[in-house]
Amino acid sequence: MSSRRYSPESSGAGVRPGAETGASGPFVLGVDSGGSGLRVALGALDRSAAVGTTVCAEPVRTGPAGIDAGHLLEQLLPAARLLLERHSCGSGSAEGSAITAVAIGAAGMATLGGQLRAELPSALEQALGVRRLALAADAVTAYAGAVGQRPGAVVAAGTGMIALGTDLTSWRRADGWGHLLGDSGGGAWIGRAGLDAAMRAHDGRRGGSAPLLARLEAVFGPAPELPGLLYPRTDRAAVLASFAPEVASCAGHDPVAAGILRQAAGHIAEAAAAVCPKAGADDEPCEVALTGGLFRMGDPLLVPLREELSRQVPQARPVPGSSDPLAGALSIAQALATGDLRLPRHPTLLRVPGEGPGKEPGQTPG
Repeated sequence: MSSRRYSPESSGAGVRPGAETGASGPFVLGVDSGGSGLRVALGALDRSAAVGTTVCAEPVRTGPAGIDAGHLLEQLLPAARLLLERHSCGSGSAEGSAITAVAIGAAGMATLGGQLRAELPSALEQALGVRRLALAADAVTAYAGAVGQRPGAVVAAGTGMIALGTDLTSWRRADGWGHLLGDSGGGAWIGRAGLDAAMRAHDGRRGGSAPLLARLEAVFGPAPELPGLLYPRTDRAAVLASFAPEVASCAGHDPVAAGILRQAAGHIAEAAAAVCPKAGADDEPCEVALTGGLFRMGDPLLVPLREELSRQVPQARPVPGSSDPLAGALSIAQALATGDLRLPRHPTLLRVPGEGPGKEPGQTPG
């Protein structure tokens, strides 16, 4: 699942300086691999903000063996060396320019990350001397960026939708199964529901929406031609999600569009309820961070979502995501380097190669 495909970041190669430059090592790397490309952040142990960042606009390839480890390394290694060259103080010592820990968050890591888990530990140690590595699903780096290392939950919604929560002993996951099997309430789900309502209006069936039909024809052309445009596409989920903003734009004057967003809010709240840690003895609320491009559609979705969260997850305290998956990956790398990574390990969601079983908390299948 990649929430970023719903609203891609502007792409382009090149290093962009962070808030602080000219840092002294040792350094850490945070990496975010998604549908918009590969992003890399260089950090120092004594600074929370990135020292420098770079974007490789080409997304990492996925093949029969899953996410292509070689293609990821082809982009990551030159980017890491360039960041070090531009942003280290040049102390001259090996320790002062060393990368001591790397955290890589990738869309599809949980189900397609087998090659990354098999090949990256030795490859990064050989190329960069890195012995501390964390491999995480992008939902985990989104969690780290939004919530930190506290109990809570995160809902990451863009083209798809996934919820992830932890009490710091195990992870709980809900949805994120793709647009054919789930991602209920995400951008592709909303877009498909809106297009369904538009086609119903075209046919004269119950549940149709004339405003959504007008938007379909403005965006895609004549309604009868839509199947031929949509079904052959390999990026159908992204095409469906591209119609979600049209649903939001109609919600203020079209009850069908408003109803679709209410249904989406219900699905998102259901996923949050499934992963939110139970209230402790002190009855503290569960912080639920909302991250991803979908929530940028604003009140048409957020108002019913707050209502649904209040109804389905009364212990929830919704908060906006305070950061993004790249910052989350960097924070995981910093915690790993200092021996303070408290997020629970999991074979596919958050793996730290080389750790003994005694260091890995219990897991919930996810």
